[in-house]
Amino acid sequence: PCSSSPCFSSPCSSSSCSSSSSSSSYPRYITILIILLFCSPALAWQTSGVSSGMLAALKSLSLRRIFRNPSSLSSLPSSSYMMMAGLSTASAVATKQESCAAERMEALRGGGAEDLQKKLASLGQGHLFEGLGDDQKAQLLEQAAELDSQLPGGLEGYVTNARKLLKDSKEGVNPYEGFLPSVPQGEHLKVGSEDFEKMEKIGKEALSQTGFVLVAGGLGERLGYKGIKVSLPLYDALESECFLKLYISHILYIQEKFGKGKKIPLAIMTSDDTHAMTEKLLKDNNNFGMDSSQLTIMKQNKVPAIKDSDGHFAIKDGKIETKPHGHGDVHTLMHQTGVAKAWKDSGVKYVVFFQDTNGIIFRSLPAVLGVSASNKFAVNSVCVPRTPGEAVGGICRLEHQDGRAFTVNVEYNQLDPLLRSTQQFSNGDVADPKTGFSPFPGNINVLVIDMDNYHSTLASTGGRVNEFVNPKYADASKQAFKSPTRLECMMQDFPLLLSAESKVGFTTLDRWICFSPVKNNIQDAAAKAEKGLPAESAGTAERDAMALNTKILQMAGAKIPERGQVGTFAGIKLEFSPMVLLLPSFGTSLSDIKARMRAGADIEMTSRSALVVEGDVFFEGKLKLDGALELRAKPGSSITVKNLQVTNAGWEIAEVKQDDPSASVTQAMRGYKVLKHETRSILAESEQKVINEA
Repeated sequence: PCSSSPCFSSPCSSSSCSSSSSSSSYPRYITILIILLFCSPALAWQTSGVSSGMLAALKSLSLRRIFRNPSSLSSLPSSSYMMMAGLSTASAVATKQESCAAERMEALRGGGAEDLQKKLASLGQGHLFEGLGDDQKAQLLEQAAELDSQLPGGLEGYVTNARKLLKDSKEGVNPYEGFLPSVPQGEHLKVGSEDFEKMEKIGKEALSQTGFVLVAGGLGERLGYKGIKVSLPLYDALESECFLKLYISHILYIQEKFGKGKKIPLAIMTSDDTHAMTEKLLKDNNNFGMDSSQLTIMKQNKVPAIKDSDGHFAIKDGKIETKPHGHGDVHTLMHQTGVAKAWKDSGVKYVVFFQDTNGIIFRSLPAVLGVSASNKFAVNSVCVPRTPGEAVGGICRLEHQDGRAFTVNVEYNQLDPLLRSTQQFSNGDVADPKTGFSPFPGNINVLVIDMDNYHSTLASTGGRVNEFVNPKYADASKQAFKSPTRLECMMQDFPLLLSAESKVGFTTLDRWICFSPVKNNIQDAAAKAEKGLPAESAGTAERDAMALNTKILQMAGAKIPERGQVGTFAGIKLEFSPMVLLLPSFGTSLSDIKARMRAGADIEMTSRSALVVEGDVFFEGKLKLDGALELRAKPGSSITVKNLQVTNAGWEIAEVKQDDPSASVTQAMRGYKVLKHETRSILAESEQKVINEA
């Protein structure tokens, strides 16, 4: 517990409950509290002269704590005001964490250490202190106090749930026992159809009331990259355009065109591994143009590792061993930091959760938002047609004999046995002969959640999310583990927390418009491709992004061949489209880009051509391209193409050997590099430039 979050301890372990302050401030705060309790928040704000942020912080304190110690009101740190009133910056989160750490240390010095040690012993964790000296014991208790304050339900809740889940695992309890799966009802949108255009139009109206949450806790080690994944470039030809810049640029474009004067908020969940590097990437690049007031960084914490089926914590180097909890922590953090409440209070109606290396997802989000708004979905999962056996979960309707029912993701390794246990799907995870795909749409871990449902659910659960355990047993006794395990949680399990009345649905789109992540290194990607599964490498992500851009221009009327250069790179056959790179400032959605084509627009490109478009660029006449062309209009400027013909040596995609010392790490990840032989560049920095080279 800390001074900017609800205090559930009894007695309270936070030092702020006994902090001293000027007693003269008590009457004002108690008056505010009474007005807040019996009148409207607006009246309390106006009468007391206290900011709305202070009121939000006041409301976050428990009544029991306030009346036991009124001084805790006046000791609220300034970071509380910022975090509870509006959009918290990384520095505010850091300030809060430092404040909490100081409070925990004060509590331990004040006699809380002995109580905490007794608490751990009562939870079966007395073995942690065996053989430890006084200094080591103090360090372990400080760590335990931190874990106790971070975990929803504290250490007691974690141990209790761990023992239950471990018991079920040991006894072979099937979590889906009694549930019958069926194909759920959802929306299927065909890009360019009348329905798609209708949903996109509705979704654009909702963009000004949308907040975005990026789950970015991963390093690129599995890809052969030492940095954070969001620092990877989507395009080899534009190395400075990393994923994080790409996402922020999309949000800033949405803000400019559809924000209605509002700042569109972004929250980023990091981990111990990625937090410092994410902060540095943002700081070094001035947040890629985003105002710090609309940006929040929330660091995910680790949880105790468990060494056996009795729920004993593992110890390593005199401390409790900890491991990642899973990306479901994003919901806990949205609650604990006060971001969900702050966004709701600021008028956010929809929250979009997306992953770190799916660079094309923003193209489809306006239409997905339209589906959510039209159907009043509490949760809307973005899905793609799924290949059976693919490492992508399937969205299922699960109905239990006792009347419980959920529409939720079932992980790919659980889907086949679940289906085989039923008469209707006794063949398991197989393709529908009519479509060639699984009848269960593939979950890509992009969620659109209604804010009212989201906030109320988090408030009722205290930020807790469903957990599971997956131990690897050392022997048939199923008592000890090969290595310590931990409880885990997944972002996509949020629908399990909703009431039966909540409407949960999905939107299925063709994969090319919404899903091409960077998941695999070049060797694993080649192995997947050989099996007929999506390779999901850096190279395929770039290929798919350029193919999407090409299709969008084609749908806007451009004459562009679908096929460009073809080759096999590090064992993966890639068929490229012409190299079309449309940056977010040119447009996010299909209708945005169509609007760039004015009457008389006539774009024609050859298969070997490359086109980069940035900013307010419009086409009114003829563009004939056989080579490479860059059209870049900086903010406040524009380019209008009325007549332009470009022919030059252009760009080439060339193979890169894995041991080539001249290749960059990101080029080796692709198996190729883009050679820029010749480029025509047209730049507008502060003028309205018209290109008419008749």
